[in-house]
Amino acid sequence: MQFEDLVVWKRAVKISAELYKELKHLKDYSFRDQITRSGLSIPSNIAEGFERGMTKECVHFLAYAKGSCGELFTQIMIGKEAGYIPEKQCERWVQETKEIAAMLGSLMKTRSRFAQEKRYI
Repeated sequence: MQFEDLVVWKRAVKISAELYKELKHLKDYSFRDQITRSGLSIPSNIAEGFERGMTKECVHFLAYAKGSCGELFTQIMIGKEAGYIPEKQCERWVQETKEIAAMLGSLMKTRSRFAQEKRYI
């Protein structure tokens, strides 16, 4: 399976692009840079993990992507509190980030299980 075929990767790409589009006029450049880098890290780590091929390494990079979801969630909440992100946008991005994190958790379990089964064949 190619990473481009994964629904989780497609959704991560979409939220990353939305962050860039919606926050492009934000004057707090350090915040804008940090939140967009967190969003960018999610699909990038999914892709890197799958391209490395080895299941153990793939799971490792999926864990990085999941960690970036936590980072992004936190930054979205801070952005809302600072008045950078409107309430409705915040709710939508938070929900999407949580769903992506859950999907990554399931994918990590599946890949780990596959690695365990391969060991015993």
